[in-house]
Amino acid sequence: MNDWISLLKEEFSKPLPGEVAQLRMSPSVRRPVAMDKPLKKSGVLLLLYPCKEFIYTVFIKRTEYEGIHSGQISFPGGMFEKGDDSLAHTALRETMEETGMLFDEAIIIGKLTPLHIPVSNTEVFPYVAISDKRPAFAHDPAEVQYLIETRIDELLNPVNHKIKTMSIAGNEFEVPYFDIQNNHIWGATAMILSEFLEVVKNSNK
Repeated sequence: MNDWISLLKEEFSKPLPGEVAQLRMSPSVRRPVAMDKPLKKSGVLLLLYPCKEFIYTVFIKRTEYEGIHSGQISFPGGMFEKGDDSLAHTALRETMEETGMLFDEAIIIGKLTPLHIPVSNTEVFPYVAISDKRPAFAHDPAEVQYLIETRIDELLNPVNHKIKTMSIAGNEFEVPYFDIQNNHIWGATAMILSEFLEVVKNSNK
């Protein structure tokens, strides 16, 4: 794992793939950015850890609630709060609260391109972190239905990259997604993941 992480760190010191990589997993139509509303900020964490001789990451399946992100699959993370030192702190704190990971169990090694989510007028700041072992996950059932742990090589496998038609606000759109253990990872999470996987592929060149 150490050699792989060293190559990944080196890749994060270079210019990021950015929007080009994000848009590969964007729905065919995205809402315009609302310039007349205050922009909220959030931090999410893409956590890497070894398990059974593979490198894994974890997603959360959110609980059902009265809100626009109800039931969705995402990286652990949440909104910036006044007590947070930074958005990286936000990402680590929220991951701790949602998955049970210890705050100091992960070390941030890089960050990805911020992504605007028009439906909630939120700018998401994605961070990549490593843990030297699999955390003793214990998710918060008030916020998380279950965790989805998956190997990075599964995410890289083209057989798990698919497209479906979805009805959004009464209109049908083509939506690319990652099919992982029968969970469909799409939207902003898929776009962030797309850029990360491009970084991984570049680090292996």
